[in-house]
Amino acid sequence: MTEVVVRNKPGMASVKDMPLLQDGPPPGGFAPVRYARRIPNSGPSAMAIFLTAFGAFAWGMYQVGKGNKIRRALKEEKYAARRAILPMLQAEEDERFVKEWNKYLEEEARIMKNVPGWKVGENVYHSGRWMPPATGELRPEAVKEDMVRLLAGRQEGPPPLPG
Repeated sequence: MTEVVVRNKPGMASVKDMPLLQDGPPPGGFAPVRYARRIPNSGPSAMAIFLTAFGAFAWGMYQVGKGNKIRRALKEEKYAARRAILPMLQAEEDERFVKEWNKYLEEEARIMKNVPGWKVGENVYHSGRWMPPATGELRPEAVKEDMVRLLAGRQEGPPPLPG
């Protein structure tokens, strides 16, 4: 469009000659702008949520307490049963140890028969304290022989390495 149509003024020498035309609000003003938060008041109150959470927590802790009592009773029962059979298990282990110790002393006497002054079964450490050997360590060669005997009867397993 031309300047004549827009400003109702034919031809201009400068922009400064133009009359001011500024936008303004509509008559009566603009409608008010809503800027406040408007949260609906639906759902449970904070107190109801708190009491529900507290109730759930209290019920859960009650269940944990009941479970702990049951677990404690089962544990005590298991320990009582172990205490009841402990003397029998210890007697069996002592019997096994004595048999193994006698085999060990026989083997020691056979091996050291040509050594003058050797006393079979004498402690070589001279500490004055007796410590029982760990289980299976009295005659490691016997354990090895048993393993070889067990494995010799089996044909499964990987093939031998080339070599």
